[in-house]
Formats: sequence, C-alpha cells, structure tokens
Amino acid sequence: MWRRPLNGSLPPVMAFVKRFTIIRFASNLGDRLKTLNDSKQFQQALQLFHQHQKNNNQTLSSSVIAQALKACARLKDIRSGKAIHDLVTSRTKDDQYILTSLIHMYMQCGDISSAETLFHATETKDPSMYGAMMKGYLTNNKAQKAFEVFHEIQTPSEVNLIVFFQVCADLKTQRALNAMKKVLQQTRTNFHSNRRLVTSLLNALVECGDVEHAEKIFETIKAKLLPMYGAMMKGYIASNQAQKAIDLFKRIDHPDAIITNLLFNACAQVRTPEVLNLTKQVSRMMNKSFFENDFIVTSLLDALMKCGDVECAELIFSTAQTRKTLAIYGAMMKGYIASNQSEKAIDLFKKIDHPNAIITNLLFNGCAQLRTPEALNITKRVSTVMNKSFLENEFIITSLLDALMKCGDVEYAQGIFTTLETKKTLPIYGAMMKGYIENNQAGKAVDLFREIKHPDDVNTSLLFSACAQLRTPEALALVKTISKRMPASFYSDDYVGSSLLNALIKCRDTLTAEIVFSKVNRSIVNYGNLMTGFNDEKQGKKTMQLFYRMKREGLEPELITYLCVIKALALIGDLSLIELTINQIPESILLDSQIRNALIDMWGKTGCVDKAQAVFENTSDQDAFLYTTMINCYGLNGMGMQALELFSQMPKQFIHEVTHICILNACSHSGLVDEARSIFQKIEMKTPTVWTTMIDCLARASLFDEAQTLIDEFERSHPPVVAMYMALLSGTRNDKNAQLAQNIYDQLKTLFPTIKDSLTAAEVLLANTYASSGDIGKAGDIRIQHMKSGAKKKIGTSTTVVDGEIYEFRAHDRSHPRSDEIYREVQKLSKELVAHGHEYDSSWITRTMGEDESVESVLCGHSERLAMAWNFVANPHAKRIQITKNLRVCGDCHRATKLIAAIRQCEIIVRDANRIHHFHINGQCSCNDYF
Repeated sequence: MWRRPLNGSLPPVMAFVKRFTIIRFASNLGDRLKTLNDSKQFQQALQLFHQHQKNNNQTLSSSVIAQALKACARLKDIRSGKAIHDLVTSRTKDDQYILTSLIHMYMQCGDISSAETLFHATETKDPSMYGAMMKGYLTNNKAQKAFEVFHEIQTPSEVNLIVFFQVCADLKTQRALNAMKKVLQQTRTNFHSNRRLVTSLLNALVECGDVEHAEKIFETIKAKLLPMYGAMMKGYIASNQAQKAIDLFKRIDHPDAIITNLLFNACAQVRTPEVLNLTKQVSRMMNKSFFENDFIVTSLLDALMKCGDVECAELIFSTAQTRKTLAIYGAMMKGYIASNQSEKAIDLFKKIDHPNAIITNLLFNGCAQLRTPEALNITKRVSTVMNKSFLENEFIITSLLDALMKCGDVEYAQGIFTTLETKKTLPIYGAMMKGYIENNQAGKAVDLFREIKHPDDVNTSLLFSACAQLRTPEALALVKTISKRMPASFYSDDYVGSSLLNALIKCRDTLTAEIVFSKVNRSIVNYGNLMTGFNDEKQGKKTMQLFYRMKREGLEPELITYLCVIKALALIGDLSLIELTINQIPESILLDSQIRNALIDMWGKTGCVDKAQAVFENTSDQDAFLYTTMINCYGLNGMGMQALELFSQMPKQFIHEVTHICILNACSHSGLVDEARSIFQKIEMKTPTVWTTMIDCLARASLFDEAQTLIDEFERSHPPVVAMYMALLSGTRNDKNAQLAQNIYDQLKTLFPTIKDSLTAAEVLLANTYASSGDIGKAGDIRIQHMKSGAKKKIGTSTTVVDGEIYEFRAHDRSHPRSDEIYREVQKLSKELVAHGHEYDSSWITRTMGEDESVESVLCGHSERLAMAWNFVANPHAKRIQITKNLRVCGDCHRATKLIAAIRQCEIIVRDANRIHHFHINGQCSCNDYF
C-alpha cells in the first residue's frame, strides 16, 4: 500500500500515471475532433469540445484547441472562437500553433482587424503564421495585402509558395507575374517534387497571361496530374487558344468532370465541324454520372449550340437525367437566340417557374431579336411581374429597354426610363439612345446625350450615329464640337472612329472626314465609309485614289469595298479605267447579287449596254433590282423600246416604285410619250416621284398644258411638290419659252419660298431660258441678282480618263500643265468644224461676253471641249473618247461633238446630267437630238 507523503505530493509513479492519462485523454479528444472536422461535422466537433472544456481547461492540448478553432472557422462562429481565445489567452504568447489557429479563425470569420492585431503583436513568426495571414487576406478579397505579407517572409515554405501563387493568380497583374518569375529564380525548391506547388504555379502563370512560360514548365513535368492539365486548358481558353486546349485534352487518358467541362468550353470557342464531332463523341463516351453534373451539361449544351447543332442540344436537354437548373435553361435560351430561333427561347422561358436575373435578361434579348407584337406583350408582362430587385440590375434594365425599343414601343420604354429608381448608368442611356435612333427619332437621342456628364465611347459613338441620321447643319456642328472634346483614345476605337467618319460623311463634310480619316484606324470599314462619302459627293476620282492607297497598305478589299469601287467607276464612266480595275475583283465576289447589280449599273452608265446585258442574262436568279437596273440602263442610253420590251417581260411581283420611275424615264428620253401615258395610267399606287417623272416626260415633249393638268390633278389631294415645277421649268428651257419659264418660276417662289436650293437652281434655269431665247439683258439681270443673294451656282465640270489618269476640266480651265497644247487643239478643232459648215449658236451663251471674247471662244471654252481636246493631244489618233459631265450638254456642244466624231472618225461618248450620248463616226447621236 502506498502512503501519501507528509508534504501532500503524489508519489513519483502516481504522478507519472496521471500525466500519462491526461496526455492520452487529450490525444484521444484531438483525434475525435479531427475526425469530426474531416467529415464536415463542425457543429458536433464544437459540442464535443465544450463538453470536455468545462472541467478540463488546463488539460486541453494545442491540437485540441486548434481543432476547436477550425470548427469555429468553418462555421464562421466568431462568438465561440472568441470564447476559446479568452480561454487560452495566457498560452498564445508561447504557442504559435494556437496563435496560427486563432489568426485563421478570425480571418475566416471576417474579423481581419483581430487577426492583424495578433499577427503584429507576435515577434517571432513562423511560415505557418504567415500562411494563415495570406490565406485570410485572399479569402477576404484582399489579395494585394497577401502579396505584401509574402514579401516579409525570409524563407518561405512550400505551403507559403502555393498560397503566394494563388494570390498572384487572383491579382492577374504584370507586377504579380514579375514577382513570380523572381521567386522562381531565387527559390531552390524542386518544384517538380511537389505536385500541388506545380499546379498552383501553372495556374498563376496562365491567369497572369503568361501561357508560354506555363507551357514550357508543363512540358518538363513527367508525371502530370489532371489539375495541371486543367490549369493549362483553362489558360489556353482564356488566351483564345482553345484549339491547344482541345489538343491537350486528347493526351489525357481518363478525364474527370473538370477536364471534360473545360473541353466543352474550348469547343464552344472554336466552333468548327471537327470540334462539333469531338463534342458529340466525348458526350457519348464520358462517364454517365457526368450527365448528373449540371455544370457539365450546361457546358455541353453551350458547345453544341455554338457549333450550330441545335437539334443535338435539344435531344440532350430533353433526355438529361440531372435536374434542369436555371443555368441549363439559360444555355438553351442563349443558344436559341444565337441561332436566330428566339421563339423557342421564349417558349422555354414560359416553362420556368422562378426565373432569375440571367434568365430574364435572356428573355428580353430574345424578344429584342423577334420584334413581334407577341414579343412586345411578353416583354411588358414580364417587366411588371418580375422581382422588383431586377429593376436595380443595369443589365436587365438595359435589355428591357432594348427589347421595348426594338419592338417599337418607344413610349413604354420612355416611361420605364423616366421612373427608374436605380442610377441611370451609361449602358442604360446607351440603350435609350440606340432605341431612338432605330425608331428614327435621332433628335431625342441627341437630347439624351446632352444629359450625360461623362459619356463613354459607346455613348459618343451613338451620338455620332444620331447626327448621321439627322444630317442637319446643327448635327454637323455638334459632331465637330464633341469630336474635339472627346479623349484622344476614342480615335483609336473602331466603333467611335467609324461612326464619327460616317457622321461627317452623312452631313456632307468630306473635307473634315478626310482629316479624321488620318487620325482613326484605317480599317476596311473606315475606308468604305470615306469611299461612300466621296461617291455621294460624286467624287469618284477620290474614291479610286483611296482604293489604290488601301491596296498599297496591304488591306484586302471586301465586298463593300468593291461595291464602292464599282460605283466610283460608274461615276467616272470610262471604259479604259474599268478594264484596268475590274479584273482585280475575285470571281467569288463577282457572283454576288449586289455586285452584279452594281456592274449592270456601271456598264450602263459607261455606255456599254452590251456588257450590261451580258451580266443580266448570265445571272440565273434575276431579281427585282436586276430588272430595274437593266431598264434604267436602257433608258440612259436612249434605248426606250428595249426598256419597254424588258419591262413587259418582268414578273409582276418584281415591279415596284423605282421600276415605274425607270421605265417612265426611259420613255421620256426616247420621246415615247404615248407608251409613258399607257404605263402611268396602269400604275395603281402612284407616288409623288412617279407623278413627277410623268410630268417630266410631257414637259420634255413640250406638252406643257397636259403636264400642268397632271399637276392640278395631283394637287387636288396632295400638297404641291417642288420637283414637278422644276420638271416643267426644265422643259421650257428646251423649248426656249421664256414667258412660260417666268410664270413657272413665279409659281415656285410663291409655293416654295423657303426651299432655297431649288429656287437657286430655278433661277439658273430661268436665266438660261432667257439667254437661249435671245434676251441676254434679262438673263444678265437675273444673274446679277443671283450673285447679290450669295447663292452659289453649281460649277460645271467634265471628267475624262487618259492613259489611266483621271482628269477634270472646268469651263475655260487652264490648270492643266499642258494647257497651251490643249487650247491649240481646241482652235484646230474649231477650224475643222467651221470648214465642215458648223455655225456657232450664240443662244447657248448664258452670260454677258467680255470685250475680248467671241461667240466661238466662249463656246469652245466649255469643259467638254477641253476634255475632248486633251484626249486628242495625248492620243492624236484616238478611236474612243469618254467624257462625264455633271451638267446637261448645251445644244452647240452637242452639234459640234457629232461633227467632231465624224471628222476625226472617233467614237465619242458623253454622259451628261440626264443621259448618255453616243456620238458615232457617222455624225449621228444615239439621242436623235431629243435631249
């Protein structure tokens, strides 16, 4: 029997037994707590700790405390965590294990301040404590602080390095990438021996954008784990190298769910038939359990949809064993919208009980695409019943406004916009501006832009689009003001640059557009915009110069480019230039219907009717545009009967307003008045332009009373139209009927006092009519008054091509470097004309002559005479000359050109403002003097 010593202490053997029992108890408790934590039974772990903690405060080991704190961290139970902290306060100074656990607990519970207090109060910090701080900062979205903590560690452990790489992956900055590379150089750790370390490194490198470096490290690893493959595949996809991700997948023997998911993401990016086949093959062979994984099913559906196999996606969707989550519905809806099957997306939406923000957003996108009354109704209904919090989501509001605008309900969209409680963000303003523009209310878009304090590139681009639609002097002034104020970086933005260029061109300021063109990215789109602008301004030469420049800069022309080029060639109207250019157009583009239509127009305006016919006849799918253009081609070239014949062959469903205008014009230029009357009477829907064309036909034939009767008939149910009176006035000019011209001009001034451009043109016509009737004094008075008013007369020009170069002449022009030779040739031609009986007609001189001028010198100085002379100077034995004049050919020039063609035995083709004159070597003109 043992006896207690007198001093009350236990015998040595009993003390040992008690200590052993305490250690064994603590060890058993620690193991039990760890087992519960590992099986995620954190609440039970904490309950067990509290049961033993009541009577055994002093016997709780560091591992027991750590496990209890871990449970608190996972439960985010900061109250229990603080209680344990109070329990072990005396031990924290010397026990870094407990201290590290406390820091981890506070960080996981979001109490960063308490964690930092403990960390900074500790003088001796081990790597695990640094690791706890870094992990904590990372968990609380403070990766930058974790990054800074890492640089305090003198000798980081492998765990520290893993966390550091995770931090860099989160930061995704150049600084983080540079720091990683520096660590790799300084650390002697054998990275290949720690697979977790290698995986985190690879992931960090690809997240920071250095896929190439990651690739090099990856290829040196012999035993590659699936997470490593996953990191690389993820990097490839993020850097738009999805094909590499697919190639990497093919090297994996047993891909898991994550790898398979990444493959489908890559396939969705590549979108080729080969990738579609791979997607379907993998979906058939993959583990059946993967079909219960909604992430994989979502990615699979997305890949199939983006690769264009809607039917296969539908089959998988309908047979999928997994619960159809909102994400799966979203993948299908998104796919339907992308494949222009919005009706199906809307039908799918109707099956969803509780749509979230993403699904609702997709619905509005689908309705915006559909643009039907049904789509509008469901948009409005959903907007009234959807979760109120959605009205604070700028993406949903933007899509909702877009859908309403595209469905045409501007008023409803305005109502939502004005009553929005959420902040009106720039995308929301953008949706409204875009909607106004699409609904031809560009003025409202401009007004809305003025409300925005700091517009971004999208808002600015939309403003320019609105101004392009308005095409007013005020719109042009605003474009110039905003373009000067906007950041210089906007000029390098493709959308802003192209919309600015387009706005200037649509507002007819090609001069400023040329300056802007030198500042913006010279893309195919911007080249096309400026070329379109030059064409609209009838500056075909500048369009061709742009085309040559684009080719020099190595840009490959597209269909829109060639359309601009063909239109420019049509404007210039020269066969030799066309032959030099047309062979550059690829055969595949020549087959396009728009191109073929443009070619017919070009050949027609060049006087090559046979070539236009060949294009028309060799087109198997002739449409309304092709027929109409060919009819116009015949009309321009004075081939009214051929135009009538083709019109009679044209399918009735193809005939539209422009067709009627072209056939009536063809009759007008060929003097086929009876045929025009017959066609006009049969037209059911007569537009003002159709009426005007018929009136022009009658006036050209000097049937003024009948033309006036038509105007009177029209005005019984319509307001007066200025073009009808201008057509009458033009007819009086042909007829040299000054009195009637004066009457019509007076009517124009009374009816249209504010239409200055038309009145200016009418004044010129009136003056010319007086001059042609022999009243030069009256013509002079009108011209003086015209000059005093500040109105500008359109300058007459003639364009011709000589040896591949485009030349433009004005009347009495001396800008050409070989002007002396040109004028000597003019004199030579004049002598030849007089010798063959030509008498100069002074009635075509529409101004007062100077003392040093004669009738001959004035008429011989007309622009087309100079163009003709230059052709003969450059090529004395020319057999074909082509000239394009922007005004109508005068009667004296017409008679002289017929004679020159016969004297010089040279075919001369002149296209004036109204038609094409083929001056043949027999001295006759295709117009039969009816012009």
